[in-house]
Amino acid sequence: MAHSMGFITVLSLLAIVPLCLSGKTYGGGGYLYPQFYDHSCPKAQEIVKHFVAKAVAEDPRMAASLLRLHFHDCFVKGCDASVLLDSSGTIISEKRSNPNRDSARGFEVIDEIKAAIEKECPHTVSCADIMALAARDSTVLTGGPNWDVPLGRRDSRDASLSGSNNNIPAPNNTFQTILTKFKLQGLDIVDLVALSGSHTIGNARCTSFRQRLYNQAGNGKPDYTLDQSYAAHLRTHCPKSGGDQNLFFLDFVSPVKFDNSYFKNLLAYKGLLSSDEVLFTKNAESRELVKTYAYNQELFFQQFAKSMIKMGTISPLTGYKGEIRKYCRKVNAY
Repeated sequence: MAHSMGFITVLSLLAIVPLCLSGKTYGGGGYLYPQFYDHSCPKAQEIVKHFVAKAVAEDPRMAASLLRLHFHDCFVKGCDASVLLDSSGTIISEKRSNPNRDSARGFEVIDEIKAAIEKECPHTVSCADIMALAARDSTVLTGGPNWDVPLGRRDSRDASLSGSNNNIPAPNNTFQTILTKFKLQGLDIVDLVALSGSHTIGNARCTSFRQRLYNQAGNGKPDYTLDQSYAAHLRTHCPKSGGDQNLFFLDFVSPVKFDNSYFKNLLAYKGLLSSDEVLFTKNAESRELVKTYAYNQELFFQQFAKSMIKMGTISPLTGYKGEIRKYCRKVNAY
């Protein structure tokens, strides 16, 4: 959810917390449910899992990138794969937005998965569903919780550059701004804290947190909520100018393992992004949630899975709305 988020293919900690949906999840005039492709494309989930594992083995950062891609899609017009569309005709790609430009990754992986699924069952599985499955598989691969992904989304025929620029929380947003952006998507403070825990894997660019090191409040002083020894370490590779694209682990303790060390870092004032640390410093309710997840990984895993299901069902296109793209980067490409 910040900048892209390796790891070893098999991790010692593989915590599985199955969350089965009771019944069906209603959304957007139709139903989403895990068994949606059981008859029309029974190998779909297996194909997604295979290519995600392959991609992550080749590029350790890809797990976090695929997870982030799903998040950046759902916060703009709902989970409709609009983030995958290239600019063409009347479409201005969301890839050009500030949150995505120079940082959104994983598009080629989604292309590869889609091509394989099209061979198996043409014009059946949406790009939006592939992204939701890839986010889940990336989480499990790195040692995080498992969940049954509600399926049946369809793909949008347009994108929203302004929505991408305005709806996705930024690393330097205030706590209240971030919470407001979550609430606009039907997500609450519990979802905010749990989903921020995805920063237990992945990386952020120097440009995403430089202000904390040198000029947090516009007065030329660093962020007092950042541990000063940690800040000194960060400054060695994130200077006042230059090095914008230098990458840093969002969770320096266990950067390639999906666990609860992210929350432990916040307790020690070692959250990398301002948008991370404010969860502990700016709101009493979120502070208690951070403590809870820092002390109880199982509770974090359970809530993360629930919140991912909730986020993944934001305003889906179902039934006859939207389309099933043949190629995820173009509309009506079949």
